[in-house]
Amino acid sequence: MSKVFIIGAAGRVGRRLIKQLVGRGHEAIALHRNPEQGSELAALGATSVKGNLLELDPVQMARLMSGVDAVVFTAGAGGAGMDLTNAIDGRGLELAVAATIQAGVRRFILVSAFPDALRGGPVSEGFENYIAVKKRADAHLVGTGLDWVIVRPGTLLDDTGSGKIRADVAIPYGEVSRDDVAATLAELIDQPNVSRVIIELTQGDTPVSDAVRRLAQERCSP
Repeated sequence: MSKVFIIGAAGRVGRRLIKQLVGRGHEAIALHRNPEQGSELAALGATSVKGNLLELDPVQMARLMSGVDAVVFTAGAGGAGMDLTNAIDGRGLELAVAATIQAGVRRFILVSAFPDALRGGPVSEGFENYIAVKKRADAHLVGTGLDWVIVRPGTLLDDTGSGKIRADVAIPYGEVSRDDVAATLAELIDQPNVSRVIIELTQGDTPVSDAVRRLAQERCSP
């Protein structure tokens, strides 16, 4: 069993991830901002921990994640404006990385963004900023000595997951259900040999466990 600290646990991917982790026998430690979220996350099987990503410093967050085996960062501003994007997706990620290092945790999984997202239509200044912030966050994490994995899902859907994905370092752009993103994140906890790799993720034909196992085998190959 692993203890997994989830930043962004109250979000649509985060809640699904809690269910996945608990179902696999792991302990999900869910960071949340609002008091009412604590009882909701506990009902999903998580251990809820109150804390605001925008108010904590690295030392405070490190105390909250003390003793965990892995951190999953799936927080995001969700289109709430450039200032919040900069604060949560940008500075929030940097804070979480600093706290992870301070806490002595090695494994860090980041949910990022597919670089080709929405390139087929009009792109706003806010969206361009979002992609730029995500890229800087990715680069920041890659520059650390952590045991990191970056997952870049395509357009996120609330449809029921199929349990089948396409996952590799570079794939054509597409859609993917939040269910299948959460399943992939949980599988990355179960398969720690996948390390220091950026994974693009869409719906596909390969069962999640097989897709992640193939990535692990490729990473271990000479």
